[in-house]
Amino acid sequence: MARRRAFALAAALLSTAVAPVWAQQKQEEVTTFTLDNGMEVVVVEDHRAPVLQHMVWYRAGSADEPKGSSGVAHFLEHLLFKATDTLESGELSATVAANGGRDNAFTSYDYTAYYQRVAADRLELMMRMEADRMRNIRLTEKDIETERDVILEERNQRTENNPRALFGEQMSAVQYHNHRYGVPVIGWRHEMETLDMEDALSFYQTYYSPNNAILVVSGDVDPDEVKRLAEEYYGVIPATVDLPERLRTQEPPQTAARRLTFKDARVAQPYVQRSYLAPERDPGEQEKAAALFLFAELLGGGTTSYLNEKLQFDTQTAVYTGAFYGGLSLDDTTFDLLIVPSEGVSLQEAEDAMDVAVAEFIAEGVDEADLDRIKMQLRASQIYARDNVDGIANRYGRALTSGLTIEDVQAWPDVLQAVTGEQIIAAAKEVLQPETSVTGWLMRDTQEVTQ
Repeated sequence: MARRRAFALAAALLSTAVAPVWAQQKQEEVTTFTLDNGMEVVVVEDHRAPVLQHMVWYRAGSADEPKGSSGVAHFLEHLLFKATDTLESGELSATVAANGGRDNAFTSYDYTAYYQRVAADRLELMMRMEADRMRNIRLTEKDIETERDVILEERNQRTENNPRALFGEQMSAVQYHNHRYGVPVIGWRHEMETLDMEDALSFYQTYYSPNNAILVVSGDVDPDEVKRLAEEYYGVIPATVDLPERLRTQEPPQTAARRLTFKDARVAQPYVQRSYLAPERDPGEQEKAAALFLFAELLGGGTTSYLNEKLQFDTQTAVYTGAFYGGLSLDDTTFDLLIVPSEGVSLQEAEDAMDVAVAEFIAEGVDEADLDRIKMQLRASQIYARDNVDGIANRYGRALTSGLTIEDVQAWPDVLQAVTGEQIIAAAKEVLQPETSVTGWLMRDTQEVTQ
């Protein structure tokens, strides 16, 4: 336990260094308002550097796609860099680069986001271009063919050529019986190959509207100026009057533990992964999610975690262990465990050792010194995160498109600090139910499955 005492001392020193800074920290300066057409605007001020992040978040991701058109949300994200009424294909990104900035976009299950990070005096230019492509893209059949090939190649590189990615797809597909979280964000290849102009424009015309979007501007900005510009550029875009309600197919009760094996000759290191269906962060009720987040940190969040101490250092059963929980989603998410066995240790032996260690953690209860250490580390990271206008805008955008509020985002650090060891164990017992679990073995195709 000498390592634990050393880390406890380090945590105490960190506490001494951070506490005065934490005490001086004020809540982020956030201004919110809604345009007449229903577009929400969030302004987070930080005047320490003359830069800003301008982001438009749409409440539409891959989980909102029609069945049979998987990948269309990501496909459309690519297409929005083509021509508009006033911009040539590629001109938006070229203009951002010419002004010393950078831009990109990304798609997830619950949202699609577009951003530019530029000097503070370029805000109006960014708004003018982003507002233009909210409603005025002009696509050709050549655009469709070109970008369909691009996303298929992206799937080849990121998924088809990566057995871990293919394994992860299968884990998600088995975890969710009925929910669209079981379909990969990039899409199933056979459906991606059929995406056409009608698919792209239908998704665009349905979801890309001001009353389905959130504008987040962070950095060296004045809220009044942001409001003036937002009203000028975004406020003139008509709202979609028949915007569909955001309803998802829901999971039926999960009543049977599931197992799968995935074999691939390219697997360099076999491992065991298990996922459990778990609740997401809910607006106004984030305590359970906070407990699960801290459970993941204590159990398998790093070199000082319980699984690491037990399985890597004490018994040397594993070369890597981990526990993961991402609570930012609109619907139920997962709590995941992972163990990579040491040389000579079978996957079954690794899985058994992981199960024993998790059961021991729950039986022993939370070590208060470890919990205090994790909380202090989180407190420090939250302070440092305020130096990043990119991270700030992302934190608010991801939360708001996942059903949370500004108040939830700002309360999250205090909710984490208030979680007790008893709450963590209670949340762990509630979530780690075999009936809602999927256990997967990633193996070389020459390995035998022995249980």
